[in-house]
Amino acid sequence: MATIGLDRLFYAKITNGADGDETYDTPRQLAKAMTVELSVELAEAILYADDGAAEIVKEFVNGTLSLGVADIGSEAASDLTGAVIDKNGVVVSTSEDSADPVAVGFRAKKSNGKYRYFWLYRVQFGIPSTNLTTKGESIEFSTPTIEGTVTRRNKVDAKGRHPWKAEVTEGDTSVTADTISKWYGEVYEPAYADSEPNIKGADLNGK
Repeated sequence: MATIGLDRLFYAKITNGADGDETYDTPRQLAKAMTVELSVELAEAILYADDGAAEIVKEFVNGTLSLGVADIGSEAASDLTGAVIDKNGVVVSTSEDSADPVAVGFRAKKSNGKYRYFWLYRVQFGIPSTNLTTKGESIEFSTPTIEGTVTRRNKVDAKGRHPWKAEVTEGDTSVTADTISKWYGEVYEPAYADSEPNIKGADLNGK
């Protein structure tokens, strides 16, 4: 079903443990969302046998997330880009800045009034673009865009896989109200049924 809206853009800072596994802070609101564009790059291998494709494997490599937002506050700008806020509250960007990855969550409204919810587990952002226009006869809004690289997280889930995205649609069969209500309370952790096999080294194709 098509989506007709976008809101509740959040991010959660990441702390990497000694083993490289991620621990997520409590999510906080990033900005008022205007647009979200997510493109994904896949690695593909085709095994040919008997003059045809006998086996095809596609694995997630990385993605690009582009966010159009109404504004980025100073705290979020510092968390996402590595810029420093000085004692006067000024955001200072330097050539030595290095952004730490964060998790990013948002939701999209569907035409039936329900929402589709997302978490991207590891996104590393660059410097936001700035577009400024002098005031003319008509009013034009100038808003920032920030782009980040999406990668899989280091921490494996209960099936030995490395998630890069979690997605759920409100109202779908087996989706509980508790899952939706807690979506922004913390970064979602996959929960599998005990009967599901533990698959080590399996690929995650984003479906």
